[in-house]
Amino acid sequence: MWQKLRAVALRELGIWIRRPIYLVGSVLVLGFCTLFYLSFFHAGVPTDLPIAVVDLDGTSLSRNFIRQLDATQLGSVRRFETFPEARAEMQAGRVTAVCVLPKGFLADVNAQRQPRITFYINGLYFVGGSLAWKDLLQMVNLTSGAVQREVLRQKGLNDRAISGQIRPVDIDVHQIGNATMNYGAYISNIMLPGVLEMIIVILVIYSLGTELKYGTSRHLLEKAGHDIVAAVLGKLLVYTLLFTALGLSLVLIFYRFLHFPFAGSIWSMALGMFLFVLACEAVAVTIIGLVPVLRFALSIGALYSVLGFSLAGFTLPIEAMPAPFTGLAAIYPLRAYYLFYVQEGIYANGFAGWYPQVIHLLVFLLLPLLSLGRLQHAYIYQDYERN
Repeated sequence: MWQKLRAVALRELGIWIRRPIYLVGSVLVLGFCTLFYLSFFHAGVPTDLPIAVVDLDGTSLSRNFIRQLDATQLGSVRRFETFPEARAEMQAGRVTAVCVLPKGFLADVNAQRQPRITFYINGLYFVGGSLAWKDLLQMVNLTSGAVQREVLRQKGLNDRAISGQIRPVDIDVHQIGNATMNYGAYISNIMLPGVLEMIIVILVIYSLGTELKYGTSRHLLEKAGHDIVAAVLGKLLVYTLLFTALGLSLVLIFYRFLHFPFAGSIWSMALGMFLFVLACEAVAVTIIGLVPVLRFALSIGALYSVLGFSLAGFTLPIEAMPAPFTGLAAIYPLRAYYLFYVQEGIYANGFAGWYPQVIHLLVFLLLPLLSLGRLQHAYIYQDYERN
């Protein structure tokens, strides 16, 4: 068996030399995506979001509010004289929010009336709009608290009593796993393995499908001793080494070089990544076996991989999705890898926490058994369309 695998693996390496698309489509694509995401989120969180402010009051209180808003990490104030000017900027996508300070702002505060500050948030840009809303709301709460504090001080209350009235319930927040709210750590941990999943599925389908497209499948079977299992495993041997190396590189970059929040064992994450690679390859073999036409299989593989980003559950919890999607998420290795990372990387639960995900990933390795017979028939008779 080893001689068959070796012959097929050497044949595949020869194909790599003649067709650099395999290395370009894997190493260069993943390298570009890694540099893009890690450089895009190099600051951890978005900063200096452009926020338009229309100051209709022009008093010391409104000017102080604007200065404090501009001093925050998230906001960068752009002042406008009228609301239509600010609205035009937001409609053009040049600001993420508009804040209107009403006329008589200071007078209403001094008279203990309730002034109304109006926000307009650009919800089209979800992250930017949400962060701008958070920044504006925080500034309004701080301003309101400062005003109440001065009023209560004039009434003779001490700071302890004032704190009890302004904020009767104190909130103690613990952000487990990502205390600094680093968007790079939050997104890149799963987004880049998702890109790797897409690369694996598409390249493995392409590698097996080109044997049919170019009519070389019988030559492949001859090298494998007319054993479809040896033919597929021999081809996957070199891909497994390549993709595992790429996956382990991501793990080392995340948790050793960039020091993303990580509480568990790097060796356990390496195991999870290896099983993730095998599961993705098994999915690709299943797809090309069930649909042994290259262009159809590539379309199915691409669609399957893209949906995996949403159904992994790292942006929107699976539990919050409609019931059919809860079960559909189980057909994606990325979902199991994400849960593996949560148990090991965030909670450091060890084997007791992530063994269900190991079983989940190992189940994917049984899927090619459903389609190897059909793939062998296609390789022998070459009776499927090639174009």
